[in-house]
Amino acid sequence: MSARFVMGKEPRDDGSEPRRSPSLGGSWKTIKRIPKGGRPYATSLSFAFALTAIMTALVLVAVLGIVWEGQFMAYTRSNMQTIANSTAESISDLYARTGELSEEVVSAAEAASSLSPDIVVQVSDSEGNVLYDDTWARADAAAQPGRRQEDNPPPTAREAVVSAQITAPDGEVVGIVRLWALGSDALLTKSDSAFRSNSYGAIATAAAIAAVIACVIGYFVSRGIARPIQRITSTAKQIRNGDLTARSGVTGTDEIGQLGETFDDMAGTIERDIKLEHRLTGDVAHELRTPLMALQATVEAMQDGVLPADDEHFETVASEVRRLSRLIDAMLRLSRLENGTTEIKIEKTDMVYLVKSLVSAQHQLFHERGLHLRFVDETPHGELYADVDPDLIREAVVNLMSNAMRYTNEDGWVKVSLRQDRSDILIAVQDTGIGIAKEDIPQTFSRFWRSDVSRERVSGGLGVGLAITKEIIDRHNGTILVESELNKGTTFTLRIPQRQPRKQQER
Repeated sequence: MSARFVMGKEPRDDGSEPRRSPSLGGSWKTIKRIPKGGRPYATSLSFAFALTAIMTALVLVAVLGIVWEGQFMAYTRSNMQTIANSTAESISDLYARTGELSEEVVSAAEAASSLSPDIVVQVSDSEGNVLYDDTWARADAAAQPGRRQEDNPPPTAREAVVSAQITAPDGEVVGIVRLWALGSDALLTKSDSAFRSNSYGAIATAAAIAAVIACVIGYFVSRGIARPIQRITSTAKQIRNGDLTARSGVTGTDEIGQLGETFDDMAGTIERDIKLEHRLTGDVAHELRTPLMALQATVEAMQDGVLPADDEHFETVASEVRRLSRLIDAMLRLSRLENGTTEIKIEKTDMVYLVKSLVSAQHQLFHERGLHLRFVDETPHGELYADVDPDLIREAVVNLMSNAMRYTNEDGWVKVSLRQDRSDILIAVQDTGIGIAKEDIPQTFSRFWRSDVSRERVSGGLGVGLAITKEIIDRHNGTILVESELNKGTTFTLRIPQRQPRKQQER
């Protein structure tokens, strides 16, 4: 079964070139321990939950207090006004039958006084003479009709007293009924005050219970949030101490779960990269050692007289020196591409002409190797323009063609095709060579890397061509698609945006 792999960088959303990682500094520090007196994240989060719950409870109590106080005061005043209106209406009926405010007024007023011992009922005539005041009886004094209002005046505050008019049948005001709460300036009886106090106490108790429950819930929630973060931190310390196999195991669909999965993926990438780095060191040593040992053996043999110092052996030495020079030049070029120091000259280029001319130039070389090379133009009009650096694109395509030639058996085919896919240019190099194993494809673009199958062949390659190709396509904000099957062939497809970001064009 064939394998498929995509390598490269996508353009950023703002159209600019993808940012490269800055160089790391030369310092190294161990992970700091939690300082003494420091507060763990779970504690801070629990404290934040508790503070939020307490503030919410206080705001709730304040709002309820303001709203409840106004509603309660309106309610008690309405009750007092109802009693005053009812008493004044009863006395008005008596006045309509008798024509005077007689002693029968006392019976009607006493009925209102009997509703609550804390309600003061006072009845006076139109001239201000107090006809009834239930505080007289409470002072163990006999009713004294004819006393003036000044003997027991009502509260001076307007909100502390309610009144109702006693009227004659013709509508004339003949008296006034006044009610107020004994010992209170807010029309509150003792039972009303007790009810208000108990209500506030209940609200405060409920708020306190809610705050405690919120604190408990916040504690467990904060611990649940902090636990995966602690696992990620612990895993980071293990990796920092050299255990590259450590993983946090944090998964999930939320942000923390995604963080854990991303962290584990990063740890796996680091482990793989370090293994590749170790392998790279051995590969570089091998690539340099082979020509150096050939040089050393030839020179020493010439010095010892084993080999004659003729043109043939000098050519052998020169050939190995040229190979070393090519290897070093390729490494420098790759390094400059990776560091972004290679200048990119973007210009509008006819890609059909560029690729077709490359195939024509390479045709004789493929023919000498016993290979068949052809170009397939899949564009509708025979020309296709794109904003690219033509020199770098030529180098990338030549690297792929050379790679195909190197690993394709005699009488094999290599096809180079060009087509357009929406706003992208697709250049494909397909061969019928030895192919690449599925597990080896992700490492195809590593410098000096070769699969076990390709190492068995004497190819003469430097091992950095595909790495250079990848960097060139990265600089063009493109991607590389690799499809391969062992013993059947490989297809490399370069996907390059037809239009480059303006910032990159200016640069």
